[in-house]
Amino acid sequence: MHRHRQGGFTLLEAIVAMLLISGAGMALFAWINTELRNVAKIQESNERAEAMVNAVEFMHSVNPMLRPQGKMVFGAYQLDWTSTEVTAVRDGVGYPQGISLFQLALYDTQVLVKRTDGSRWFDFTLRQVGHKRVRDNKFFM
Repeated sequence: MHRHRQGGFTLLEAIVAMLLISGAGMALFAWINTELRNVAKIQESNERAEAMVNAVEFMHSVNPMLRPQGKMVFGAYQLDWTSTEVTAVRDGVGYPQGISLFQLALYDTQVLVKRTDGSRWFDFTLRQVGHKRVRDNKFFM
């Protein structure tokens, strides 16, 4: 006697199918989670690079001899800087008298970049030339 098998799934087949689907779903969610973390890291890296470029460009406009420390807010972040003299202040060299209108010194400027909540984001050091006008043009006449 042959028994004919009825169409459809048995309970065991349904459980196996559910296990396969859930395993594939968990793998898919793990992959998506990894990709989202990678996107967040790339976004953070891009934000930091943009902030670094802006900070360096701004610091080029700061004369450390006249403004040795300060703060500047850039919307999403803030710069704090402190400059330390590396060389003694010296008279600049000019032509033809041999002395210029300015005094110069070399500075190391520590720049701290903070987020809007005040937390430290990153920092860097720039070596800058500070200058100050100490003579009039009539000195050379």
